[in-house]
Amino acid sequence: MRLNMVENQQNNVDSKEMIRISVSEAARLFGVNNQTIRRAIKAQEVTYVVVSGRYKLNFESLIKWSQRNITIRNKLAKRGIGQYVDRWKIKNPLYSPNPKSLSKPKAVPAE
Repeated sequence: MRLNMVENQQNNVDSKEMIRISVSEAARLFGVNNQTIRRAIKAQEVTYVVVSGRYKLNFESLIKWSQRNITIRNKLAKRGIGQYVDRWKIKNPLYSPNPKSLSKPKAVPAE
């Protein structure tokens, strides 16, 4: 029994966990209308599952969909979660990486 628990934990670490969100959550995150998300579902541009009669969208497929369409990409940046990215940047030099401490790639000698 103990061995099976360890194996299950290792399998969970190795496999990528899928994030699923609702239509309304996707609309808010991407700064678009619910109908825009529903049109993407109907056109099979995003992957989803139906849980208790509700769509649960694969977050990774939503990201890919949003980056393929320039209008959606702009709405994501202006009205969606992208509008907060500048606020998340670390401004305190104590906690941000020092450019001098970052290792530079070594040049490969030509043969």
